[in-house]
Amino acid sequence: MIRRLYPHPLLSLTLVVTWMLLVNATRLGSLVMAVMLATAIPLLIASYWPHRPLMRNGPAFLGYCLLVVWDIVLANIAVARIVLFMPADRIRSAWIPIPIDLRSPEGIAVLAGTITLTPGTVTADMSACGRVLLVHSLHAPDPGAVRDEIKARYESRLKRIFG
Repeated sequence: MIRRLYPHPLLSLTLVVTWMLLVNATRLGSLVMAVMLATAIPLLIASYWPHRPLMRNGPAFLGYCLLVVWDIVLANIAVARIVLFMPADRIRSAWIPIPIDLRSPEGIAVLAGTITLTPGTVTADMSACGRVLLVHSLHAPDPGAVRDEIKARYESRLKRIFG
């Protein structure tokens, strides 16, 4: 019965937490609304998402999230330095194709989202075959180093998490 009501329990939990953070209040009405949304949304999208994503290592995913938050803080500082102190003619923006080894659609989505969330980079496109992400970097004097860092820092961890 519970499995039918909550086909994606992690999504439901995430929706409750997100709603409570958005309303920024711990009132009973807010919690009731959060539970209603956390029940209705997964039920409405369940037919489009028949299988739960296989996350092999939950603690590793938590570590990955902490790493991403730390990288976002550092990237904000780096982007501020570039924008405020680097002369425009020294900024080396670049389009960087990043070949990916991930096969899990959820893992690829998390990788693309991570790149976009990190200031200074944005995932702009994905190849038709699903094996290359096109990333724009605000300042990449060595595009190969940016590619290698994304693969080593993010993709390798996501391969352990999503398989």
